[in-house]
Amino acid sequence: MDLVDAVANVWDRAVVGHLADLRRMPRDAVVGSPQGILFRYRPLSGVDPAGGAPVLLVPPLGAPDFAYDLRRGCSLVEHLLQQGRTVYLIDYGPKSFSDRTLGIESWVDELLPDTIRRVAEETDDEVHLVAWSLGGIFALLTVAAAVQARDPLPVRSVAAIGTPVDISRVPLVAPIRPLAQITGGRLISSIYRGVGSFPAPMVSWAFQLTAVDKLVTKPLAIASRIDDRDCLAQIEAVDHLMSNMHGYPGRVFGQIFHLLLRSNDLANGGLRLGGRDVELSDVGVPVLVVAGRDDVIAPLRAVRAGVPLLTGSPEVRFTTSPGGHLGVLTGRRARDTTWPELDRALADWDAAADTPDDADGPSAAAGA
Repeated sequence: MDLVDAVANVWDRAVVGHLADLRRMPRDAVVGSPQGILFRYRPLSGVDPAGGAPVLLVPPLGAPDFAYDLRRGCSLVEHLLQQGRTVYLIDYGPKSFSDRTLGIESWVDELLPDTIRRVAEETDDEVHLVAWSLGGIFALLTVAAAVQARDPLPVRSVAAIGTPVDISRVPLVAPIRPLAQITGGRLISSIYRGVGSFPAPMVSWAFQLTAVDKLVTKPLAIASRIDDRDCLAQIEAVDHLMSNMHGYPGRVFGQIFHLLLRSNDLANGGLRLGGRDVELSDVGVPVLVVAGRDDVIAPLRAVRAGVPLLTGSPEVRFTTSPGGHLGVLTGRRARDTTWPELDRALADWDAAADTPDDADGPSAAAGA
């Protein structure tokens, strides 16, 4: 242990009050509605635009939007901007009792399509969707629903990070599913209908429950890494995120419980939304699927189960990254695994979009 670094860290934590740089990357609101606000991040000074399609970050429900911008030095937003990317994010904000009637189709049929078209209109280009957790389900279903409606969206690709498709492969909820089948979910239904939402404290508690072993050993981990400023900053930033979780609108929570957890419909290829079946096979753009090797919310097998369902995609890439549910997106090791994989996929699909279809064109000659 480096005693000088340890003393400096303890001093800064006691006197300054924090180690993590939680400043958010500067951004401007583009358009807003009661359901969400679209933000565009400001380009970094001294970084030349890289070209390529803009990136729209799609958060899940429950987690605050700054999951993508966790802290300076470990922020996917900051990384994308350093690559010269144009970056947007849709922020749903906290949900209240008044939002209780919103369903998954509110995102799939309204909010996300409108947002994607707005970004495409602003940039005069197609859009890369980068989505985490439940946001990945929303993004994939949004693209598929638009194809089904014969009104395809200007989407170039989808990256689904830590997105579980086969809920039967999630050990955390395995004991609940048989009970839900027996009761038909009536007990849970009566609770969320009465309350109107799945409250934010419950969401935070549920996330912490998935890492109860780490909570127990956390003091020991901090003591053993007291000289590792980056590690301590990451722990602090994750704690900050956990204390700012959002609730779920009652209807969305009900759909997640009945369609995903109880019936596991998505594992069979799609969901029934708004009176029609939305199938993952209708996703007709390239897809990057990333699974966390230590993720208990979206285990590797639950995430990988979605790959063979994407039969309409011209290319599906599957990769794994060390870390848990948040770590696969913005953990310290994600900087060397998830992010470079994402960079390569976006660059390849931008290049493919710019390649002339004419076989006698420059690209054909280059490959000869």
